[in-house]
Amino acid sequence: MTTVTSNTASSSASTALQEAAQSIISGSTNSTTDVNALVTALVNAKVAGKTAMLASQATRDNNQLTALGTLKSVLSLMQSALTPLANGTAFSSFTATASGKGLTATAGKGAVAGSYTVDVDNIASSQSITSGAFSSKEALGSGSLKISLGGNSTTINIEPGKSTLADIAAAINSASGNPGVSATVVNGVDGTHLLLHSTSTGLANGINVQVTSSDAELNKLSVKTSTSTTTPATTVVDDSGNWKQSVAGQDAHFSISGMAIASASNTVTSAIDGLTLNLSDDAVGSPQTLTIAQDVTDQKTAIGAFVTAYNNFVTAAASFTGFDATKAAGSQGSVLLGDSTLNAIRNTLSGAMSGGVKQGSGAANLAGIGITFQKDGTLEIDDARLTSALSNDSTAVSALFNSKTGLAASLDTSLTSFLKTGGLLDTHSAALTTDLKSLTTQQDQLTDYTDKLTKRYEAQFTALNQLMAQTSHNADYLTALFGGKNSDGALANNK
Repeated sequence: MTTVTSNTASSSASTALQEAAQSIISGSTNSTTDVNALVTALVNAKVAGKTAMLASQATRDNNQLTALGTLKSVLSLMQSALTPLANGTAFSSFTATASGKGLTATAGKGAVAGSYTVDVDNIASSQSITSGAFSSKEALGSGSLKISLGGNSTTINIEPGKSTLADIAAAINSASGNPGVSATVVNGVDGTHLLLHSTSTGLANGINVQVTSSDAELNKLSVKTSTSTTTPATTVVDDSGNWKQSVAGQDAHFSISGMAIASASNTVTSAIDGLTLNLSDDAVGSPQTLTIAQDVTDQKTAIGAFVTAYNNFVTAAASFTGFDATKAAGSQGSVLLGDSTLNAIRNTLSGAMSGGVKQGSGAANLAGIGITFQKDGTLEIDDARLTSALSNDSTAVSALFNSKTGLAASLDTSLTSFLKTGGLLDTHSAALTTDLKSLTTQQDQLTDYTDKLTKRYEAQFTALNQLMAQTSHNADYLTALFGGKNSDGALANNK
């Protein structure tokens, strides 16, 4: 590209010089020289080649920087796609399926494949209690209510004039540090009642209200919750008669493969490592099977994302290193054709991808799980073979990717060396940036030289123009005096 541009610039400069020479000749034969055109032509003849060369080199550097930026982006995406394979999270994905109703489960980190029998006796519930009846507008007096739940408490001050059940319910609901008690006023046929509800399930989350007041009516809101002696145990309220328990609080009770378990919540996270169980009423009294299995779909998605990312790199690298013989000389090669940095990256990655990982007395590779190279260097997945490999021997597939000497670990190390600050791509980009700065300096120097040369030529050719004008004037005078081709002259006429 540089050679073609320089030749074009040289041709243009030669034409300009020819025109300038003709202008001088014309000037010597009674024609005024066009100083600006002549100076421009001569200056261009001096700097055109250098200008074209600098522009071509700057274009080349900028195009290479853009290409390297694209490669860095593509490789970063490949490393991101590789991460769940390298750290093993892609192979820690499981599905949890229950055979009946009312039981769902989510498998997370630490889960293992297996099958369990789950039998739910009762689910966890939250306590609700209802006070005795009061008049809706009755003021219950002043004092304080200490409301406790599950080891937490808050104290509410009841002021004179703001002590109806509605006032008290509003104060409870808006209290700072409310331990988890909601209050509602219910209007029954016998009067108005205060309904308190624990927002947390479980036996330990019973509601207690301690009243400090000299007013008898306000003291009727005092209540103490304890635990029953029944099996399973539930919450019970004191026998003062001021409160009734409409819903008892209790833990969930169930068994997993014959082992009895209790939980304060219907969302159970500690029964089986890596599993979260969710219980509802429909599960009670109906034993069912919970099956934990490898999530082949998620694993295939993770592997597919990596293959796509690798193929994107191969495609980008090919576009930057192509050669088109049908194009003009100097523009046949792509921007990174023959680039040592890209060649090193491509060779490293393709070598790692085509290699194997030792497993026992043998070795595993991508082809063994249905991932093969195509003629253009991209990878193709045989879905049936990959599904079979993941379903029948997921441990071997995991080892191929997720091990200290595995494919993903090796690739991740290489990609980090390419992408890090001071790495292969960064070093190459820095060199191009330095070269661009040098080209800018050279262009500035050339511009300064051009300005000085232009001023010098303008001064010289302005003087030449004036000299030629004077010469033309003298020639006209001599012709008038002595005569010329078509005139005898003034001296001849004065004989």
